[in-house]
Amino acid sequence: MTKSTVERYSDPAIQAAVARIEAVSRLMDDLFVIPGTKVRVGLDSVIGLVPIVGDLISQAISSYIIWEARQLGVSRLVIGRMIANTAVDTMIGIIPLAGDAFDVAFRANMKNLALLKGHLAKHGHIRREAAGTGPVIDVRATRVG
Repeated sequence: MTKSTVERYSDPAIQAAVARIEAVSRLMDDLFVIPGTKVRVGLDSVIGLVPIVGDLISQAISSYIIWEARQLGVSRLVIGRMIANTAVDTMIGIIPLAGDAFDVAFRANMKNLALLKGHLAKHGHIRREAAGTGPVIDVRATRVG
């Protein structure tokens, strides 16, 4: 049996930004389960049902995640990958029916959340604690980047 871990961030501002990004990512890609299946979908899939306009609205909402990541000082490479994820999601999402199925499977916002968390971990902004114990890893940094 593995112990569960809790992620903490070295700066309360980073913690708050990640919480906002997680909320938007889950809202867009992982809000509810399709009844009778284990498939999770979010507002991206629902909004995307409206041809072209829905996908552009979803792109605008996804851009918020990229903006927040940029405010945290995430590298240009990671920002580029985030932009590519949302661009692919939008371009393929515009295709009727096939694009809607792609939206369910691709989950660009959750991918971008993972990229952000990976960047923060790589640069020492995440402390992982085993549930109910003290820090397992405690790496502190003064700035993101």
